[in-house]
Amino acid sequence: MIRGYHKRPGTTVPIEVARALRKRLTRQEAALWVRLRRLRPAGFGFRRQVPIGPYVVDFACLKARLVVEVDGGQHGLDAHAARDAVRDARLAERGFRVARFWNHQVDRDLDVVMDTIFARLTESRPSL
Repeated sequence: MIRGYHKRPGTTVPIEVARALRKRLTRQEAALWVRLRRLRPAGFGFRRQVPIGPYVVDFACLKARLVVEVDGGQHGLDAHAARDAVRDARLAERGFRVARFWNHQVDRDLDVVMDTIFARLTESRPSL
């Protein structure tokens, strides 16, 4: 394996879909992306709008197997929350942990969001 390169997970999503989503980040996703890029010198490179299986996740650090999602209000609806739970379980089956944040958290407490993400990146994981 090339140093610093982590294999892209398999996907059924056309790459054009992910590319289009990268061009249409929400305001909160754009603000978080700027901050996530600052983690690269610490060894945590993130990608945005990453296809994993049948999903496109907002951000992923493949090295740490961490997905970061920024959710709007629709995710609070019962039906959407149920779909998110299934999605998170399927990502976990692929070895990913999911950290979810609300848009208002990114707007109001970006430093706290980043501290939480960094803690999740550096926490020890049980051996598989």
